Amino acid sequence: MGDMFCFQCQETVGNTGCTKMGVCGKTPEVAAVQDFLIWTTKGLSAVTTVLRQQGVEIDEDTNHLVTGNLFMTITNANFDKEALEERTLKTIQRTQELRSKLESFDNLPEAALWENTNPDSWSKIHFNIGILAEEDQDVRSLKELTIYGLKGLSAYTKHANVLIKDDPELDAFIQMALAKTLEDVSIEELVQLCLETGSAGVKAMALLDEANTSAYGHPEVTEVRIGVGTRPGILISGHDLRDMEMLLEQSKDAGVDIYTHSEMLPANYYPAFKKYDHFYGNYGNAWWKQKEEFESFRGPILMTTNCIVPPKDSYKDKLFTTGMAGYPGCKHIPGEIGEIKDFSEIIELAKTCEPPLAIEEGTLVGGFAHDQVFQLANQVVEAVQTGAIKKFVVMAGCDGRQKGRSYYTDFANALPEDAVILTAGCAKYRYNKLPLGDIGGIPRVLDAGQCNDSYSLVVIALKLAEIFGVESVNDLPIVYNIAWYEQKAVIVLLALLSLGVKNIHLGPTLPAFLSPNVTEVLVEKFNIAPNSTVEEDMKVFFPVA
Repeated sequence: MGDMFCFQCQETVGNTGCTKMGVCGKTPEVAAVQDFLIWTTKGLSAVTTVLRQQGVEIDEDTNHLVTGNLFMTITNANFDKEALEERTLKTIQRTQELRSKLESFDNLPEAALWENTNPDSWSKIHFNIGILAEEDQDVRSLKELTIYGLKGLSAYTKHANVLIKDDPELDAFIQMALAKTLEDVSIEELVQLCLETGSAGVKAMALLDEANTSAYGHPEVTEVRIGVGTRPGILISGHDLRDMEMLLEQSKDAGVDIYTHSEMLPANYYPAFKKYDHFYGNYGNAWWKQKEEFESFRGPILMTTNCIVPPKDSYKDKLFTTGMAGYPGCKHIPGEIGEIKDFSEIIELAKTCEPPLAIEEGTLVGGFAHDQVFQLANQVVEAVQTGAIKKFVVMAGCDGRQKGRSYYTDFANALPEDAVILTAGCAKYRYNKLPLGDIGGIPRVLDAGQCNDSYSLVVIALKLAEIFGVESVNDLPIVYNIAWYEQKAVIVLLALLSLGVKNIHLGPTLPAFLSPNVTEVLVEKFNIAPNSTVEEDMKVFFPVA
């Protein structure tokens, strides 16, 4: 296997592209299979799109196959070459089945006509179908921006699907947009496709919000323990609340405690999970610290979605994956949508382990999703009207290991005392434990939850615009300083752009997949800007009159 090319995450080498080995740990062999899986998924999507035009209804299993494929290739989700090859084979076979229903094969792309089911042959055409196969830099940039948005969108719809919430219109859009990236499309059409992807992202986040809250209640303001108990523990990371529910239920009489990690922290805010006495709290920080934190936890870890760092030998035999996540040599817990997963092996292993080592003590507060903030609306509005709160700063998004991300801690510390942070996603770990205090009882860090709960921040902004009678959210005292790492942050960004939000600062670097011309369009149309220094950005966000 030769070189690879991948630039879908923020940490890509030299902010240009990973060509020998992914910074994430992805090998060229895995990268090649992922590229081929995306290509065949585009082919399947081309077939389903034509079938819909002919009035044929596409089954849920096919819709879930497409979104699952996209989810599997998100950064840090699945490193298991065999699992990816199995998924690719299933995609080729499904395409063949559905293709037989077509009235004509005319105008179908090569990806929709592929027949070879030998994985050895797939790698040989890798560079003919990968990212660099699109020679025009600007077309490539916009197509990849769309694809990465669709990957993030698919992650959110997948979480909703496991709670038996589906939106066939969203699935049809995902497949139409994916198929469109195989076509010769103008720059103008691709810009519009990116914005349409953002609009679909808003709908996907709304679908997931409804799925989570109807199943588990609306998040509540909650004080979460970040120390440790005296019993052995199981650590659950990722985003999938349905996995959280099943693990809690199956372990409730086992004599072990359950701890959340990274993006699972917001599970602590949901009423339905508070009934479990063995749900202890949160352990650790953002995903990139897992090598040391998983080691000190000493018990088994369940990865429900992406953000896997290649594990150390000291705990590799305790790392379990499920859903779209996977890592070679780690046990995968099976279970399709609607099925009960069996976590007994994890629970039994936990009983044999030492309790976790404490790495911090105390508590943190979160649970400020839209329903909870609306309950505090009068208090918030009064604080704005009296000048106690002068500005809201949206600091949602992802964290990462790049040293420059200390910027976000320094930025939070430098904020005026009359500014409140609105956050969602693991970016919050850069500042959610800082002693920033409160404003009249309103904490200065309002954590809405996971990255998909950026939807709550949108709903809150739209509600404030309504209350204050302004025409646009851009007229509110809200500024945006977003951190990004992977593709779920890309769909959040596209969602904000689709809503007309302007003046977003994005960092710690602008995406490598944005060509200079595409960046210029985003700057001209939406006034997107990269981070500078804390001092310079403070002058921009808080200009002196």
